Amino acid sequence: MRILLFIMVFSFGVFGSNAQSEELARNFFDQGEYEKALKTYQQLAKENPGNPVFFYGMISSYQQLEDFDSAEDLLREKLENSANNPNLLIEIGHNFELRKDTTKAEQFYREALDAIDARPNFAYGIARGFEKYNLLDEAADAYEKGMALNSDQNFHLQLARIYGEQGKIEEMFENYLGLIEENPNLFPVANREFGRYISEDANDEANQTFRKILLKKLQEDPQILYNEMLAWLFIQQKEFDKAFAQQKAVYRRGEAGLQDILNLGVLAARAEDSQAAKEIVAYAIEEAPSENIVLQGKRFLLDLETKETTTNFRDIEKKYQKLFEEFGLDLNTLDLQLDYARFLAFKSGERSQAIGQLRELSEKTQSNFDKARVKMLLADVLVLEEKFNEALIYYSQVQNLVKNDAMSQQARFNVAKTSYFKGDFKWAKTQLDVLKSSTSQLIANDAMELSLLIEDNSIEDTAQVALKEYARADLMAFQEKNKDAIAILDEILANHKGEKIEDEVLLKQAELYEITGDYHKAESNYLEIIRLYNSDILADNANYYLAELYADHLDNPERAMEYYEQIIFNFADSIYFIDARKKYRRLRGDNIE
Repeated sequence: MRILLFIMVFSFGVFGSNAQSEELARNFFDQGEYEKALKTYQQLAKENPGNPVFFYGMISSYQQLEDFDSAEDLLREKLENSANNPNLLIEIGHNFELRKDTTKAEQFYREALDAIDARPNFAYGIARGFEKYNLLDEAADAYEKGMALNSDQNFHLQLARIYGEQGKIEEMFENYLGLIEENPNLFPVANREFGRYISEDANDEANQTFRKILLKKLQEDPQILYNEMLAWLFIQQKEFDKAFAQQKAVYRRGEAGLQDILNLGVLAARAEDSQAAKEIVAYAIEEAPSENIVLQGKRFLLDLETKETTTNFRDIEKKYQKLFEEFGLDLNTLDLQLDYARFLAFKSGERSQAIGQLRELSEKTQSNFDKARVKMLLADVLVLEEKFNEALIYYSQVQNLVKNDAMSQQARFNVAKTSYFKGDFKWAKTQLDVLKSSTSQLIANDAMELSLLIEDNSIEDTAQVALKEYARADLMAFQEKNKDAIAILDEILANHKGEKIEDEVLLKQAELYEITGDYHKAESNYLEIIRLYNSDILADNANYYLAELYADHLDNPERAMEYYEQIIFNFADSIYFIDARKKYRRLRGDNIE
């Protein structure tokens, strides 16, 4: 027993000593003390001659000391004593490359590649050896040769990434498609990689190359995969009519359900291509085998029409009633009933009717989640009616019904916002300060912004006169009385010029100008914020929103790039930084990672 214990202690001591020495050698190397590193690695290699880490530690140390002869001697000795280790040929070739002898380096690289002929299974290891030294052409040759000699080997992913690095876009796409052809489950992996190169611009070289490859493959071998990939490409390019044609082809061959087509309609609507959205969803309704899909489709089309309508409310109401006649007024049409209540409250102005229907609906619903949805909308409508205390009760009920759901966090934020609307800024700020740590980043950001607004405008103006007026304008905006809100904000700018609240007012008014289509007035406000407050907290908002305005509405990509660039160089900690960088690079014509 004592002997066994001695052996265990001795072994542990040796192992611990080696680990410490290896760390010491690595530290010497990292600090540029290559002679000390070499001596330490030599001692370690003497004690552990089969350890490759110590061996290559010696090689790297010799190379850093420019003692290429000693490195070569070690490598050749290792090669002579090793069976089937062609990666040593790459190491010898790299050693010659370091001493600027490219002819001999290429000779050894060729020998390593030739080794694949006899042992195709060595292809992966040899290719990785070349990649280690960024020898991408040689690595690609190794992968290609390995696949040619052994059909069981699949290096499409590795080749695609190499070709992507080299800018060989066509070869890259070909290999990604080869990867999916052999294993369709890798479709999401390849899609993420495609997203690094494909942009919204259909005329971009990468987009055109990908489209050409897919069309050619579809003609040669009409697989569903190529229809799906073309649909994906057209969606990225916002060409939803073309995506629809491909998705229809997939559906007609029985390889997908109508839900995919409905989802395409939703994407088109989000991209504000309502014409394509209507056509896509109308097709889904026509083809629908179930009442549920018909209801989804008709509800979607009516919601789209409702959002576009500003005056013709009577016709919209008739269409809702027709749908209720067709599908009923039970819990199966809960979403439709919520849409109708939202229409009554926010569009046609029949808030009392909306409140009555929502109260009744809240009694009918059975699950806590559905009750919470109904009561959340009911509270929103009560805020519209400025029945703040009653709204607060319902928001609190929502929090209790769905304690662990994101809706609960939203309800708590709405409590704070409602308290702010009614002028109870102290209680609002208490709620907002809790929500700053919300698991929802969006709610946390909104809470922080509103909390800062209250705090900043309660120090100098202890009576909170300007803040109360601003909250009133904010409520008007929530009630979609945008012109009234803009007028109140004009009064604040006239009566409180130069005060702390001025930048908030300019920003809010600019946002409302965008909603009303007064884009040049919005531009003027953003520029005024940048001129007067470019070192304050809303500066990144103003720069980013102005860039978006130039890109999306004023057709001025050069100015858009200018203000995206401001975010990139002057506001690196902004929540808009990542989007600004991506959009700047897209406008510049870069491939987007």
